[in-house]
Amino acid sequence: MTPAARVAAAIEVLDMIFDGVTPEKSLTGWGRSHRFAGSKDRAAIRDHVFQALRCKASYGWLGGAETGRGVMLGAMRAAGQVDAMFSGIGHAPRVVEDGEDARSLADADRWIQRDMPNWMLPHFDGALGDDSNAVLDILKSRAGVFLRVNEARSTTADVIASLAEEDIVAEPVEGMSFALQVIENERRVAHSSAYGNGLVEPQDTSSQQAISALDITKGQRVLDLCAGGGGKALAIAARGVDVTAHDIDPKRMVDIAPRAQRAGVTIDIVATEGLATLEPFDLVFVDAPCSGSGTWRRNPAAKWDLTEDRLQELTAIQDEVLAQGAQLVRRGGVLVYATCSVFDVENNDRIQTFMGNLSGFSIVSQTSIAPHTLGDGFYYTVLSRVT
Repeated sequence: MTPAARVAAAIEVLDMIFDGVTPEKSLTGWGRSHRFAGSKDRAAIRDHVFQALRCKASYGWLGGAETGRGVMLGAMRAAGQVDAMFSGIGHAPRVVEDGEDARSLADADRWIQRDMPNWMLPHFDGALGDDSNAVLDILKSRAGVFLRVNEARSTTADVIASLAEEDIVAEPVEGMSFALQVIENERRVAHSSAYGNGLVEPQDTSSQQAISALDITKGQRVLDLCAGGGGKALAIAARGVDVTAHDIDPKRMVDIAPRAQRAGVTIDIVATEGLATLEPFDLVFVDAPCSGSGTWRRNPAAKWDLTEDRLQELTAIQDEVLAQGAQLVRRGGVLVYATCSVFDVENNDRIQTFMGNLSGFSIVSQTSIAPHTLGDGFYYTVLSRVT
């Protein structure tokens, strides 16, 4: 496919997304109906689509409409490639027509310039202050690919060498013992021997930082209460402790067992009805369901789908799982509440509500990490059970 044909394909996929189909289903559906597209074509189209979703408002402004064509026209205007891509030649999109004139982004409202729904701006401003615009701009860019080296099986240097044998270039993340950033051939990682042999797992640096900051010693019993796919449970298990994983939706945990086997660690999985039968844990990690506002570079459609009502529902769920986790901590044990959100309403506000409703815990530390070039946004509070 030519570069212009890839833009045309991205327009088709975006129109499906704007009609309510999820990005993954839209991309998969397009691929199945266009078998001629090679892997490089599909990767390029995917990149176009996700960047268009990150910048839907500003690209739509530049292109004159929040349609697939309007957004991709805006994207090409931002890149200075309109004439090359909208030529109407072959499979290229048709030429620019009357009514599709260029507009200056300087004339647009702030929410359009920053590509964030207007109602969310106060949440970002309240949490980030003067850094808000800079962080919003970071969320408009593609996130890096980061790996966690399995400390139970290998070293950072050995993993870098192993990846290099397959033309995958990775480098250490400064200040982190087991974190790598992949800077060349990122898409090959999932098929690499290092991944297949359990030497690495994809994991953002902010999540790694939260796990590495915990005071975990061998012999402890740890519960990952909202485990999902088990990324944090795997990181904790690599430190030589007994880990139990739970999620209210068992289907989310289907990958934990094969991932644990590949990594050479053991993770016990418990259903909701089995939680009450367990002895209290030394540490309970509550990675609560949240807006994911710190990770919207990776899942940009989520920022356009989130509503104020849904955010309010999430805070109620967060209160519930935090209270549930507290009941599973032994006296003298540790409770960790975490989200991948930037919003205070999901972070410190939930801790203050918890402290007001339930005595017996003290706050040890609170950490807020804003989205940055080397990691997602993340928040975690460590609490100690004192009674």
